[in-house]
Amino acid sequence: MIIVITGASHTGKTLLAQQMLGKFKYPYLSIDHLKMGLIRSGNTSLTPEDDDALTDYLWPIVREIIKTAIENGQHLIVEGCYIPFDWRNDFDEQYQPSIQFICLGMTDEYIETHFNQIKSHSSEIELRLNDDYCTIESLKVDNRKYIDGFQNVGEQVVQINTDYEQTIRTIMSAIKKTPSFC
Repeated sequence: MIIVITGASHTGKTLLAQQMLGKFKYPYLSIDHLKMGLIRSGNTSLTPEDDDALTDYLWPIVREIIKTAIENGQHLIVEGCYIPFDWRNDFDEQYQPSIQFICLGMTDEYIETHFNQIKSHSSEIELRLNDDYCTIESLKVDNRKYIDGFQNVGEQVVQINTDYEQTIRTIMSAIKKTPSFC
């Protein structure tokens, strides 16, 4: 089984991936780690701020990693924000049953009510050296982009509205550990 986790910044994608790693013991691929490896090694002139261009650059690599894992009957958790809205178009019917997709998004109300809590957890798993760019308004815009973008292509988005921890527990209990490889 391949579990793909995406969503806006600060939604807890990495935390969820880490919890799944602990529960299922599946290998875990952080797209951010791949991005930084390619940037730091000089294999691209893109920078961490080039979000749209990074999606175009990274997705073909991640897509083929996912296909290879499915073809080899391997489990994998893939986490990151560089997943295009129309990602399903890149997978034939033979691959799609093996992929569980999760998109996290926070509602405007949740962001307004829990902003200080969101910021206090921003380095929970990985250290954010500078988080000054994260404002209530930037979080709303980023979350709306992901919610609208994925919903417009028919994807379900897990919208965090009241209780983050309960939302994550619900996701964790809904994931089936049994493989669905073809």
